[in-house]
Amino acid sequence: MNRLSPFNVVSLTLGFAFLYLPMIILVIYSFNASKLVTVWAGFSTQWYGELLRNEAFLDAALVTLKVAVLTSTLATVLGTCTAYVLVRIHRFPGRTLFSGMAFAPLVMPDVILGLSLLLLFIGVGVDRGVLTIVLAHTTFAMCYVSVVVSSRLVAFDQSLEEAALDLGATPWETFRLVTLPIIAPAVISGWLLAFTLSLDDLVIASFTAGPSSTTLPMKIFSAVRLGVSPEINALSTIMISIVTVGVIAASLLSKRAAVQRVREEKAAERA
Repeated sequence: MNRLSPFNVVSLTLGFAFLYLPMIILVIYSFNASKLVTVWAGFSTQWYGELLRNEAFLDAALVTLKVAVLTSTLATVLGTCTAYVLVRIHRFPGRTLFSGMAFAPLVMPDVILGLSLLLLFIGVGVDRGVLTIVLAHTTFAMCYVSVVVSSRLVAFDQSLEEAALDLGATPWETFRLVTLPIIAPAVISGWLLAFTLSLDDLVIASFTAGPSSTTLPMKIFSAVRLGVSPEINALSTIMISIVTVGVIAASLLSKRAAVQRVREEKAAERA
């Protein structure tokens, strides 16, 4: 059994401290009674109450959630279709161009992508708002979805689809009843990844948002430029808590599914 050397222990400690110590400090100071975020004046939860009464942050959070849900859903549909075409259809006119355009936003700087989309929306006369943010986020989020789904489709056993077709199922029924359930974990992962990317985006949203469609990252960025307030710490703590609960829940569900799968395999061997 390999043991951690002192060097590895020190490296891991410094690495985890670099990643998580700022978050821990932020959480601690979100309960600070003082308005000065660097001066501790006692324990208090008043800033969470102030945050709940801050309509600007609440409106921005609502816009962000709306954009993230719409973006992740649309990006998942388009990204799955893109992955299916690229993996299953090996030859068709313009395949190289289609593949390059599908994955170009992965390597394109956000500033260039945001500026080009802004010029596009201005050129076609589309008013900037929630719709333009959703379209912009879908443009780059679908690329990540297609990568995730493609990796699952490459390892997919096509003999299952062939068996369904031989038994009389139509191509659509085969995809809906055989292919989609098998690649569902990758599709769900792509949806969650697109949701996270949309929720976190600042640069592209800054170019494509309108006056009445400010997202939460934009609101936080504009507020931080005037100085970090305790409300920002409280908001960040809530977001960290939500992510932590989500990760723990996903880990527990994944572990439970793995245990259930092992039990079913053992039961099948005994039978």
